[in-house]
Amino acid sequence: MRTAIIALAAGLLTMGCAQSQVEDATESDPRIAVVMDMVDAWNTRDWDRVTNLFAEDGSLHSMMVEPVVGREAIGARIGHLGAGIETITLHIHHVGLVDDVIFVERTDQFVYNGHAGSVPVVGVIEVEDGLITEWREYYDRAELLEALGLTTDFDSAGR
Repeated sequence: MRTAIIALAAGLLTMGCAQSQVEDATESDPRIAVVMDMVDAWNTRDWDRVTNLFAEDGSLHSMMVEPVVGREAIGARIGHLGAGIETITLHIHHVGLVDDVIFVERTDQFVYNGHAGSVPVVGVIEVEDGLITEWREYYDRAELLEALGLTTDFDSAGR
């Protein structure tokens, strides 16, 4: 499943730009700049900035679980997960704009409660008026939980 999702995303990203071209893309499209600001917020563990980059009625949807809707709920979810993150780097491989939607292929590398791990992810993001209205995440949920060193899913506790 994960391979199919990544292959699909790679096909969609043919219009995208490589890591070396991200700076050019952020200058040419303000929506990509918002997404790259979000990446920086995660990399610096600035959970307030992560939360405030979402629209008031925005949605964060890890596709294997129900979406988290609304800035306040997203902030609670991010705060719950962020409390255990000691370090995190979102390694961006490709960023592209297709039909007004931003696709980001990346590998998230982190230390979560003392456990080092990484997981490949494709984010599909919609931005309006400088804020994220929809952020859909595609990854293997079991692989993420294992990489985090968890034996149970954190989803319900983070809502």
